[in-house]
Amino acid sequence: MLFDKKGNNPALAVGYLFKGLKLLTSSQLRTFILIPVLINVVLYSVALTLGYYYIADLINQFIPGWLQWLSWFLWPLFFISFFIAGFFTFTVLANLLAAPFYGKLSAKTLALITGQVIATDEQPLIKVILAEVKRAGYLLSRALPLVIVSFIPGLNVIAPFLWVLFGAWGMALEYMAYPLENAGVLFSDQKQLVKSIRLGALSFGGIAAMGLTIPLLNIIVAPAAVIGATIYFNEIKKQD
Repeated sequence: MLFDKKGNNPALAVGYLFKGLKLLTSSQLRTFILIPVLINVVLYSVALTLGYYYIADLINQFIPGWLQWLSWFLWPLFFISFFIAGFFTFTVLANLLAAPFYGKLSAKTLALITGQVIATDEQPLIKVILAEVKRAGYLLSRALPLVIVSFIPGLNVIAPFLWVLFGAWGMALEYMAYPLENAGVLFSDQKQLVKSIRLGALSFGGIAAMGLTIPLLNIIVAPAAVIGATIYFNEIKKQD
């Protein structure tokens, strides 16, 4: 399998995510969207609640009463930090739990946009989970050097830009994986295919990553990205 060069068009790639958002209201996809959205809501709510009380305790313990006015500055910092950290932890965990449902969502989306029943190479549940773990391990091995760079004086100036690129690449790999796995393409080959449309993939992954940092919107961005990536895949794939 090969990808058409038009997949490298950033504007075209970004447009697929918005097409995914539009299809979230499709009655034919509703069943496959509901469970991933519920998983996202539960994880996000739990993380936010725990974070809220944890930070509240820290503020109460370490800030004297006469400096309580500082809490007005600390709370905004907490929420900013929460959403930055949540981009990695929340997204990886939520996608790991929702992976089996995203595979089915991608298959149903492909059937919907083509108007025909598509035979997919559906993988066993354990294989789907292992693939998600392998992908997470790949991303973690790339994230650790970035963490080190972030603490090196001088080099840490470029760290934010590297994190943006890393996030965009990670999200491109994450969401393109579902239609590719349904087509029987394994992780090592997925990376090569996505690299062949690197600019378009980074654009798609970048806009998805941006959506995942926005409160409330991040609950629906993941299934929308799965749908969008499936449309993306369908329009640029070509056989050898």
